[in-house]
Amino acid sequence: METVRFEKLDELSFRTSESYKALRTNVRFCGSDTKVIALTSTVPNEGKSSVSFNLARCFAEDHKTVCFVDADIRKSVIVARYERDREVPGLTHFLTNQVRLSDVICIVEEIPDLYMIFTGAVAPNPSELLGSERFAGMIKVLRDKFDYVIIDCPPLGSVIDAALVAERADGVILVVESDNVSYRFVQKSKEQLDKSGCRILGAVLNKVPVQSGKGYYGKYYGKYYGKYYGKYYGSYYGSYYGNEEEAESQEEDSESEDEDEDEDEDREELDPQDQQEEWYPQDQEEWSSQEQQVGWNPQAQQFSGYTDK
Repeated sequence: METVRFEKLDELSFRTSESYKALRTNVRFCGSDTKVIALTSTVPNEGKSSVSFNLARCFAEDHKTVCFVDADIRKSVIVARYERDREVPGLTHFLTNQVRLSDVICIVEEIPDLYMIFTGAVAPNPSELLGSERFAGMIKVLRDKFDYVIIDCPPLGSVIDAALVAERADGVILVVESDNVSYRFVQKSKEQLDKSGCRILGAVLNKVPVQSGKGYYGKYYGKYYGKYYGKYYGSYYGSYYGNEEEAESQEEDSESEDEDEDEDEDREELDPQDQQEEWYPQDQEEWSSQEQQVGWNPQAQQFSGYTDK
């Protein structure tokens, strides 16, 4: 095996890295027997190659041995995007019986546990090569040797290559660009994958526009709950407590006026000494025992809420 080094291998942002970790976890939930995973899209430029490579990279960072197979023989973008430092034989060389399998598996220097098989030279018959028994035997060997095998396939809406690869895989993931492909076109790609008999693991919505400082869930839940609960509780409690407070204030005003009138009438009947005895009793021992029983505070003129039973 030869070792290659990429000249343009950038670090993923925190948000992007977390998204691929979530995708990696979802793939694991598909079962331990799901080891060979093919990724395709409906049309070109939906980002399937980036999703495929970063998914393999994410598995390798989790200390899983991963082999990334670039099966987009017609138009590969991996080499041009990451710029490998040397020329190595690729998939077409092995499928045409020019080299051995060990000669096309390369070790990525920057990412431990990540191995790659590049496309190799452009072939005039990629569908025949991907549908051959030699390709099926290669997948069988890779399944036994590595923990995961990630295969980057051509777009399914243009050629049939992805369906041929899906027959040899344990599952397929469909990458869909946000606000770019029609629903019917994606449905046709799904129907084509169903005909191949391969299990569809799911779909990845790619290139989702996200505002700065706001995540997808933060924007969604903030808008939903803020609008719903703010409107609901604002209108409910505002109208309820607003009317209740207004009614209570009116009742309190009327009650206070009645109490003031009753109190004035009672005070007129009492002499100053009786008023003093009513509000400030002279028998402190009797009131001390009452304070312990009911928590009455003669200075604050109110109950403290504590009772000692």
